[in-house]
Amino acid sequence: MTHQHKNIALKNPLVSIVIATYNGEKFLHKQLDSLLNQTYKNFEIIAVDDCSTDNALDILNAYAAKYENFIVIKNEQNLGYVKNFEKGFSLAKGSYIAPCDQDDIWKPNKIEVLLENINEDAIAYCNSAFIDSDDNLTGEHLGDRTNFGDFDNPLMYVIGASAPGHAMLIKREVVMNAMPFPVFFSHDNWLGFVATFGGTVKFVNQVLVHYRRHDSNVFSTVHKRKKIKETKQQRLEKAQERLQTLYEKCPNYLPEKAILAQFCKSYEGLSLANNFLRMKLFFQHRDKILRYKKHSKLHRNLYCLKVFFKII
Repeated sequence: MTHQHKNIALKNPLVSIVIATYNGEKFLHKQLDSLLNQTYKNFEIIAVDDCSTDNALDILNAYAAKYENFIVIKNEQNLGYVKNFEKGFSLAKGSYIAPCDQDDIWKPNKIEVLLENINEDAIAYCNSAFIDSDDNLTGEHLGDRTNFGDFDNPLMYVIGASAPGHAMLIKREVVMNAMPFPVFFSHDNWLGFVATFGGTVKFVNQVLVHYRRHDSNVFSTVHKRKKIKETKQQRLEKAQERLQTLYEKCPNYLPEKAILAQFCKSYEGLSLANNFLRMKLFFQHRDKILRYKKHSKLHRNLYCLKVFFKII
């Protein structure tokens, strides 16, 4: 590549939009049209279909036949949501990667605005406005539920964070460093965690996505799952796996590695010593761990007390 071509690529980088589909025919046309209507034009669309049984794959193939920057991959077997996205990311050629849900609607300037704002940050993400099944705005924003803002420390992902994947623009090197994705993390939390190793997950305070909420989307499914009762032992085992995975992925040169090791120890069992250590760690690092929660100072302190008695 000549010096002139390098400069052009830097000013006009390729963005890979990766859309994961599964039985999404109902809203797919509107989402795909919103991608193709972006004001920023140097992009490719990689659609990975996870063995849909409706007409989603036919819809994707029709678009691919019409647009040369549209690529469709059909999985031979169902991979599930996280691994389906991972497969799409692995095929992306862009300097930046934008995950995409199958049932939202992007505003025309989404990519353009996030590109303008990402600068040296690892990830830029925006706010989203809820819409219903008929495209009507509900008046609620995703940022009304959780604390949107910048995330720049791995400890902010000990129990989760609020930067959603569908709103992200991610530097390619972050995605590559995050692979393989553990299936028990959401892909957006995992990407955000890895991004904090040497960068920031930056919040761009603009609504750039209309985020659809309906009975069969991931948001609704996740909230339904929360109603399933787990035993304390099951919660403990899941927490152990989560913390151990975070610890192993965290680079040795970061001081947070040692803190994550302490968290792993605190989840080894339900002894009084472990419970006290866990509570102490939450108190010490509550401003980071609970950064994404819309809690007052009092509620943060109460939350930290709660972890002595309850596995979080």
